Amino acid sequence: MTAATSLARQDNDKRRRELVTPEGLALSLTIASKGTRLGAFLIDFMILIGVSIATVLVFSLLGSEQDQSSSFSEFMMVVQTLFLFVLWNGYFLFFEIGSRGATPGKRLSKIRVASRDGGKLTPAAVVARNLLRDIEFFMPIQLIIVQSIMNIIGQDGGYSLWLVMFWSMIFLLFPFFNKDNLRAGDLIAGTWVVEDPRNTLDVAISTGGAAADGKSTVSGAQYLFSDEELAIYGEYEVKVLEKVLREGQPAAMADVHAAICNKIGWDPGAGDEHAFLEAYYAQLRAKLEGDMRFGKRKADKFSDAG
Repeated sequence: MTAATSLARQDNDKRRRELVTPEGLALSLTIASKGTRLGAFLIDFMILIGVSIATVLVFSLLGSEQDQSSSFSEFMMVVQTLFLFVLWNGYFLFFEIGSRGATPGKRLSKIRVASRDGGKLTPAAVVARNLLRDIEFFMPIQLIIVQSIMNIIGQDGGYSLWLVMFWSMIFLLFPFFNKDNLRAGDLIAGTWVVEDPRNTLDVAISTGGAAADGKSTVSGAQYLFSDEELAIYGEYEVKVLEKVLREGQPAAMADVHAAICNKIGWDPGAGDEHAFLEAYYAQLRAKLEGDMRFGKRKADKFSDAG
């Protein structure tokens, strides 16, 4: 193992967290690194800049093809201003409220926003974290630009530029002062940004017994699940099941067994947890892989297949 590989693995271990959902499922996830988050934000920022420039050019061309009456010019300016306002204030909200919980920049960087309590990412949380982004980044940037222009034209802004830059640094460096790389917006909203485990399913673990035909070799019980019972969970949960089966800890299997049974309305009793989980894992995985072939994906229990 090279030194670089060793350091990378140590970094991943430091960023790994165990999250227990409200239903008792233990999920293993990895906090997105500061560099990855910055890269994702820069991608989104460049998209916003590109769309803004394109918008201005389009409205300029539309204006040049029409009679340049003052009323028409004012109308076009109002429409352009409203569009840019919605773009800059709604871009992050629109994408993060969606089932993926990720903007295009985050998706390209393979990270997403998640709730720190293991529950569903709510619109209120997304709104809160993005309102803070205006205070953390966009407002200071605007003030810095204004102050810079004032200095260029010879108007002294006094110490205001330095105060604005100091204010910006407090927020920009905030992720360096907590172990979960949280922005101030994440802290207020109860969210964090994690590596996205949904892009591919790992190679299936080799399971025997009930995984083959749903029949337990211990009790003889037949575990066959309907599409409705399998549709409750997604790719994220199949990875959790795989982890539990690999480790084979009786307590963990009992907890997950109870959570799944409660969710799908089964009551098979205790003592055959391993066979039940093997069967559910194999059938859930088969369903997810079958759906993928038709372009359908279900990220986790909170999202709809599509």
